[in-house]
Amino acid sequence: MTDERNPLTTTTGTTEDIGPSHIAGHPVLDFTNTVAWRTDESRRAERVPDAAAWARWAATAGLGAAPPSDEDEAVLNGLRGLREALAAVLDALVDGTTPPAPAWETLRRAALAAREAAALPPAFPLRPVPASLPDALALLAEELLSDARALARVRRCAGPGCGWFFLDRSRNGARRWCSSSDCGNRDRARRHYARTRPAARETPRETLQAVSGR
Repeated sequence: MTDERNPLTTTTGTTEDIGPSHIAGHPVLDFTNTVAWRTDESRRAERVPDAAAWARWAATAGLGAAPPSDEDEAVLNGLRGLREALAAVLDALVDGTTPPAPAWETLRRAALAAREAAALPPAFPLRPVPASLPDALALLAEELLSDARALARVRRCAGPGCGWFFLDRSRNGARRWCSSSDCGNRDRARRHYARTRPAARETPRETLQAVSGR
């Protein structure tokens, strides 16, 4: 089975030729999903470890904002900080709880700074042009979190340890997995194993009982 979760760079430092997935249905959610196994500390792994990886991610996400360079350590740290804040806010959304104050403040400051730094060309409709990739993501996050219809469809993958977010666009709103071929397959494999394991253990016992007459 192909594991769509394989990180670009794992916590052990190994590298695989697999980039981040864009399966969430919104660039902000894909941005939050650039950490593999987000809720499992033993497997958690960074999928965009450097400026070049962020540039590739931004290009495949369709974001035209200027990506950071290797020298822009503050920008790279800002991306990671914004990602963690968004994850905490989205976790609260899905769980129906109040967003953590530090995460909310990080998001608020990022959105205000992005608006302040954005260009505003004299054209209609008005469309701010973000100054950087973090600014573009902050503005998109503000847009997403202001859209009640979109928020009603934000889900978190039910796969143990996954933690990825996605927009559930299914007709009945019952999508459970980030990907049917990833966490969905794992769940099917677990359920199949759970069904077949008891049968494998009981068969010898039943045979023995039949032979012994018990």
